[in-house]
Amino acid sequence: MSQIRGNEVMVLISPNHTDWNYQLGEEAIFNISVLKDACPMPQAEVDIEAGPVMYPDVKRSKVVLKDGKMTWKAKMTKEGFYRLKVTAHVGERTYDGLCTIGFAPDRLLPTENCPKDFFQFWKQAYEDASRYPLDAHRKLLPERCTERTMVYEVNFNGINPGSRIYGILCIPTASNIKHPALLRVPGAGVRPYQGDIWMAERGAITLEIGVHGIPVTMQQQVYDDLLHGALNGYWEANLDNRDQMPYKRIFIGALRAVDYLTQLPEWNGKELGVTGSSQGGMLSLVCGALHPKVTFIGAVHAALCDHKASLYGKACGWPHYFYGQKHPNLQKVEVSGYFDGVNFARLLTIPSWFSFGYNDEVVPPNSSYATYNVVKGAKKLSVYPATGHFWFQEQWDEWQSWIAKQLKLEQ
Repeated sequence: MSQIRGNEVMVLISPNHTDWNYQLGEEAIFNISVLKDACPMPQAEVDIEAGPVMYPDVKRSKVVLKDGKMTWKAKMTKEGFYRLKVTAHVGERTYDGLCTIGFAPDRLLPTENCPKDFFQFWKQAYEDASRYPLDAHRKLLPERCTERTMVYEVNFNGINPGSRIYGILCIPTASNIKHPALLRVPGAGVRPYQGDIWMAERGAITLEIGVHGIPVTMQQQVYDDLLHGALNGYWEANLDNRDQMPYKRIFIGALRAVDYLTQLPEWNGKELGVTGSSQGGMLSLVCGALHPKVTFIGAVHAALCDHKASLYGKACGWPHYFYGQKHPNLQKVEVSGYFDGVNFARLLTIPSWFSFGYNDEVVPPNSSYATYNVVKGAKKLSVYPATGHFWFQEQWDEWQSWIAKQLKLEQ
């Protein structure tokens, strides 16, 4: 069956440094091409937006590229990222190109946003939740089982009784050995889950969870209705109240998911990792920082980091709580510190793998680098500059390979 794939017209932008990084004050050169059928398109008309990420200071309209090509120069004297966006107009269609470069990104640091009782608050919240039994239940999903893996939908108590965490548990069928364990934590939104059968078939117990207290095997329409209804904008609800903010329930729910894995008789009592992207990257930071049984994390373009950066004119992490606000609610600013990923990152002492792209328009590389830079434990960074809020196949493969290595699975 034939498929629609790609576009006839492409806007390509490439920097003159292959790692997309520059020293402060160094001049960067972008090469811009508008291609049609892989050839430069004469008299191409484009709009240009350029400047520091989230704060473009140059906008030009109807720039004509005589031979379908042009160069653009940029320079920064402060640590950060510079973004060039080019939009080509061809007939009634528009085509975008994007390139983001870093200036001394290894020197980026987050803005100070750590409450004095940050650790005590989360330690107490987790201890309070741990007083309740998990009251775990599981249901076999025979249609998902394989010869080597048993698959269940499970649920257990989260922050308190009645606040349930649902997920898909996969357990290798080999009963004569104990297994390492992996918790997969979700990105923002609400959706069904299939479970990580692939990693389970390689020999790991896997648990993929949802965080909204509802089963994860319902029809897609249910989740769509919730995202546009009761869960619409949950990530910023009650930001002025640290105890009512949904992420308190969500963070503690992820920690209780680790508890659930540790009580499984099939777990080997040794390797236990947590991994996820975006919101899931943040949840990985939380679990790695607060749960003593977590032995490694893998965080991809972690969201919810460096919230206060925009109050100082710098790119802040998703969900950009205070971006564009001249007079933010001071109570919300204060409470945001309890839900800022950089404060969890500072507590990490276990092996941690980070990955992100410079072209990410959801989680800016500024917040990703600032978060990575404060991690004091063993860490590894794998940047794929051309990616946005997604990953390349090579990036995914590296991610899964690193996890498998930490779980001591055969490669």
